[in-house]
Amino acid sequence: MNTKHYDVVIVGGGISGAALFYEIARYTDAKSVCMLEKYEDLATLNSKGTSNSQTIHVGDIETNYTLEKAKITKRTAKMIEKFNLMRGLQDKIMFAHQKMALGVGEKEVDFIKNRYEEFKELFPYLELWDKEKLRELEPKLVYADKEQTQDRPEPILAMGTQSEYTTVDFGAMTKELAKAAQEEEKTTDIFFNAEVDEIEKVGDKYKLTTTSGSVFTANFVVVNAGAHSLYLAHKMGHGKHMGSLSMAGSFYITNGEYLNGKVYMVQNPKLPFAALHGDPDILCDGKTRFGPTALALLVLERYKGGKSFFQCLKTMNFDGNILKIFWDLLKDSDIRNYVFKNFLFEVPGINKGLFVKDARKIVPSLSTEDIEYAKGFGGVRPQVLNKEQQKLMLGEASINPGDGIIFNMTPSPGATSCLGNAERDIKTVCEYLNLSFDEERFKAELTEDE
Repeated sequence: MNTKHYDVVIVGGGISGAALFYEIARYTDAKSVCMLEKYEDLATLNSKGTSNSQTIHVGDIETNYTLEKAKITKRTAKMIEKFNLMRGLQDKIMFAHQKMALGVGEKEVDFIKNRYEEFKELFPYLELWDKEKLRELEPKLVYADKEQTQDRPEPILAMGTQSEYTTVDFGAMTKELAKAAQEEEKTTDIFFNAEVDEIEKVGDKYKLTTTSGSVFTANFVVVNAGAHSLYLAHKMGHGKHMGSLSMAGSFYITNGEYLNGKVYMVQNPKLPFAALHGDPDILCDGKTRFGPTALALLVLERYKGGKSFFQCLKTMNFDGNILKIFWDLLKDSDIRNYVFKNFLFEVPGINKGLFVKDARKIVPSLSTEDIEYAKGFGGVRPQVLNKEQQKLMLGEASINPGDGIIFNMTPSPGATSCLGNAERDIKTVCEYLNLSFDEERFKAELTEDE
């Protein structure tokens, strides 16, 4: 059997895998790097443009981000912008829209005022927009009726900007990262229909076997395969203190352009999932996409069928600790009601009417005739469960046993953080393999004022 050997093999051809593929090719002296993708093309799952909200999550309008987290996401979000500008992809796959975090009601208005004061130094471009300014920028937020003759009764206030890049087709960007990597003068191979089934340590190298029987070896392996990363880690005996809860996000889409830019709501701090938001969809002629919903599904992949149900059960790693995490979440009435309501958002016949009630917090005049369930949209995000701490882990999770392999699970904002996460991993790879990382070139090209 012909075995192909590489300095680094990356498992997973989504945006996280492609970002690392690119950085290794451009910024290190590795002689060979390979990316293995289980399907026929790159970015067919969560990086696909219809599987996410296409948002560059900077931290300026995401009200569940602390100031410290926003400092980190601001840096990694700038990398997304810099890469696309370097490749001339602005107004092709990266776009500027206005964006805002909207407070509705006195409590949320006060929250927005206080948050603006806290965040304006980190994001000096942010502005406060009162009802009259919103009437000019996003009139549908202000009026209670379609004729626009009557204002909504609640006070509203937003913090936002009209001057920043906000939106990326992350599926298209995945392919641009891979293309850029293969322009470098070294071995940069991509293999499709190459689902990794087994990874084993053989001497000082790793042997990867695909379901079709192809064999690859590597000095270092990085698994960037979403929820499958934990599945493969468990098969190797790593990360047994973790389980995974698969959360699916669905969307509803309007029959026309309802918003001029992104409108995010104030996050309920009790809820671990994203608050409802409205986004102009760059793949659907600017129609507004509302969502996401949050529904637990017993699959690792959405719309693909196959064996991911059984893989999901194994990856959940169910025991008394997992049960305790679920119990602690569901005993809170806010979370329990949220989970039940999001289940009903998927039930034909009643889903639109229920969803519109929530979406009216953004557009008060919205009716069931204005929207439809976005079939085929949305993806599955792995929410990592820490069995030792008996709690849900928010954000990215990574397993690094220290012996030449890394497993990454990247729920939102994984796409925005892809180049920053790759920077973290590339340093580990270079130290382990005694390679050089051209950090000066990396910072000059992909970061701002460092």
